Amino acid sequence: MAKQAVAVRGVSIALACRAFGISQRCYRYAPVLSDENEEIEDWLIALTKTRKNWGFGLCYLYLRNIKGFKWNHKRVRRIYCELELNLRIKPRKRLKRERPDPLSVPDQPNQVWSMDFMSDQLWNGKSFRTLNILDDFNREGLAIDVDFSLPAARVIRSLDQVIAWRGKPAMIRVDNGPEYVSGKLIEWASKHHITLSYIQPGKPQQNAYIERYNRTVRNEWLGTNIFHSIQEVQNYATKWLWTYNNDRPNMGIGGITPAMKLNQYQMAA
Repeated sequence: MAKQAVAVRGVSIALACRAFGISQRCYRYAPVLSDENEEIEDWLIALTKTRKNWGFGLCYLYLRNIKGFKWNHKRVRRIYCELELNLRIKPRKRLKRERPDPLSVPDQPNQVWSMDFMSDQLWNGKSFRTLNILDDFNREGLAIDVDFSLPAARVIRSLDQVIAWRGKPAMIRVDNGPEYVSGKLIEWASKHHITLSYIQPGKPQQNAYIERYNRTVRNEWLGTNIFHSIQEVQNYATKWLWTYNNDRPNMGIGGITPAMKLNQYQMAA
């Protein structure tokens, strides 16, 4: 009201402040954080547009750990809620289950890898599969191989390609699928002195790292896009894999990226 009196009536600031019982300091106060708040809003809107499946946790970790902003958690959360960017969560009926034994966490790269298959369809209904390979140490996605069929020979080829640049693992954790119990894969593993660790049938929680990774793959790109060819799927998978390893905070390793954890290990070593 004091500002309106000054602007419309042309009275002095001192007179307007006395009339409305406020100090001149209060009259001249300008929020210092307004520009920063606008910057936070811009970042949050841009992130939620490009990463539609990211909730507040991933957005905040990205701004804090990847981009290096030191904004307070409560402040970013308040702006996130004011913009109504919250993901809608479907309530699900929780089943009571026995708590599985926690998986041991490797203390260095290439100690334990995990492998698993996923299935989906092209736009015309033709099914395809993906072979996902993960390093359990830093949850780094080592490869996503896509094709209509991925027999044991193709699995071996994918592993050879990863080993050529990453090095050889001591152990690979797999389920009991026909490709993994194949004589070809067993012979290859024996030749390279790699242990194949099979989980118990019907116990996917024993391979929890790759199962959690598969859910991320499904939620972030595989289940949210329509693909017209295998090459299109492979190209998308390759681009997303770089983002996952270098640009996406991972809550399972403390809110940093797999590349950051690997770099921390190499510097400490």
